[in-house]
Amino acid sequence: MIKPVLYENGKLILIDQRKLPLEEINCEYSSYQEVIEAIKAMVVRGAPAIGLAGAAAFAIGSHKISTKDDEQFFNELSSIGQEISQARPTAVNLSWAIERMERVALAVRHLGLTSVKKRLSQEVNSMILEDIEINQKIGYHGNKLIQNGDTILTYCNAGALATAGYGTALGVIRTAWHDRKKIKVIASETRPFLQGARLTTWELMKDDIPVVLITDNMAGYLMSKGLINKVIV
Repeated sequence: MIKPVLYENGKLILIDQRKLPLEEINCEYSSYQEVIEAIKAMVVRGAPAIGLAGAAAFAIGSHKISTKDDEQFFNELSSIGQEISQARPTAVNLSWAIERMERVALAVRHLGLTSVKKRLSQEVNSMILEDIEINQKIGYHGNKLIQNGDTILTYCNAGALATAGYGTALGVIRTAWHDRKKIKVIASETRPFLQGARLTTWELMKDDIPVVLITDNMAGYLMSKGLINKVIV
């Protein structure tokens, strides 16, 4: 499985999506400021993946706070959360993830700051596993709508790279393929950043799922010819 977001030993590891499909490069981040820059620079993209990266940044930031004073710690943690949330305001999962991490921190505040930091790190990996499980459930239910022989149009990238792994729209396609349905995918290039051309086709080719890349304005023409059975975005 493609793992675009990994949190290990207090560090965040991201696939640099700017380099795909020509290079597969992992970037390692050990400060929350570095993660913020990675989000802004589109190293990671897709709202779920951005949210998880933000949660990891929050946990990393908590470990960098040196004060032993409870009130000062939570004031600094709140400032870190606000800074992370502004990295990509349009990604709703980012603010959601920070709010969730803040609730976790407050819930164990009475246990001491060491426990707070440890619990935040645990929560990041819980969120990653939870996201993968959600995607697999989407795939399970969505697969019921896919018929053997379908040609499926998708746009942008809603795959493993946009999540913790497996994907939402591509999760449905993956499940259908694993269910041995003979499907093929039409991927729109997705201008101007070309997520469909660079990311979706890369993912599908890694899984040996048949895919054809088209320019964005070809979709209507293919529909008019009856060559597309389903659209999943």
